[in-house]
This record gives sequence, C-alpha cells and structure tokens, in this order.
Amino acid sequence: MPDLMNKDIIKLTIQKALPEASLEFIGDDCNLQLLVISDTFEGMPTIKRHRTILDLLSDSFKSGELHALSLKTRTKMES
Repeated sequence: MPDLMNKDIIKLTIQKALPEASLEFIGDDCNLQLLVISDTFEGMPTIKRHRTILDLLSDSFKSGELHALSLKTRTKMES
C-alpha cells in the first residue's frame, strides 16, 4: 500500500495552481481536513470550489497516495 500523501506535497500542488491561497490542515491521516482560503472561489458554489481542489489532487487519489480529504473552502471575505 502506498504511503499516505505528505501534507507538504498537497500544499505545493494546490499553491502551484492557486499561488495566493492560504491553507490550513486540521487533524491527521483518516481525519485530515483542509481549509483553503482563496479569492479564486469568489462567486463559485461550494461544490465547484471543492471540485477545483479535488481535480488538482486527482492523480494522488487514483494512485492511492491520498484516499480521503475533508475540505472547507472560503474566500478571504468569508474567513
């Protein structure tokens, strides 16, 4: 079974696409939650915000490096 994906790799992957994003991890492993704050989310419904992040990590989900991630997505005004 592949090792769980490192938080630093998740952060780098997201910040490569959303350089202004602020990320905060809460919990570990199976209970990992990620808060992403980015003005890119302005005007997007929650499902589209989550899809944006999950699409960035899709290869890691497919490979099994990452198997679960709870997301919270906000704009700077919402945080």
